[in-house]
Amino acid sequence: MGEQETAPRGRHAPPLEVRQDRQRARLFAAASAVFARNGFADATAEAIAREAGMSKATFYEHFGNKEECILALFDAAIDAVIEGIAQAAMQHGGDTPQGRVGASVRAFLGVIDTFPDQAQTLLGEIIGAGPRAAERRDTALSRVAAFIDEANQADAEAGLVGRLASPHDAFAIVGAIVELASRQIRTKEPADIGELEPVLERLILGLVGAAPPRASAA
Repeated sequence: MGEQETAPRGRHAPPLEVRQDRQRARLFAAASAVFARNGFADATAEAIAREAGMSKATFYEHFGNKEECILALFDAAIDAVIEGIAQAAMQHGGDTPQGRVGASVRAFLGVIDTFPDQAQTLLGEIIGAGPRAAERRDTALSRVAAFIDEANQADAEAGLVGRLASPHDAFAIVGAIVELASRQIRTKEPADIGELEPVLERLILGLVGAAPPRASAA
């Protein structure tokens, strides 16, 4: 990692919040690399700061410790993933549920392929980062499951697909996606992550196609 770029000073210097955002982005990228390379247990604030080309004092201006760093990184990453999936479904999915599922799956796999260190932190290292991290992960998976369930509900009400039998079906989809992606990151199987696209599409569309109508509430 090269030396930190010199920021303009004086009246041409960027505002403090802009400089802090840039520093935070660099620390996130560095933390992802260190967590992926060393594992969360062996990562240190000093190693993250060194990877970012910054001082340890700068790290502590942003995070109290490495746990706060991975939690903040996880929150930022999951927000970006959910937003990216939603945008892909809206902009590239066309008018069919099948098209939206395909676009969403491609967006998710594309993020993992483009940002492997962040993906490993998001899907793997967060598990060993303590109880707060586990709670954060559960909340994030619930958000993704809720997104899937709500999208299915809208399509079912429009008569385009069957309704998922229960909210647990949405969690089953999320769990399968996470495990398949995690396995690919760990083992590089399949070597081309794009090979998971038809697998995930069959899984999601299969559950929707096989879903009986939900019983209406009394």
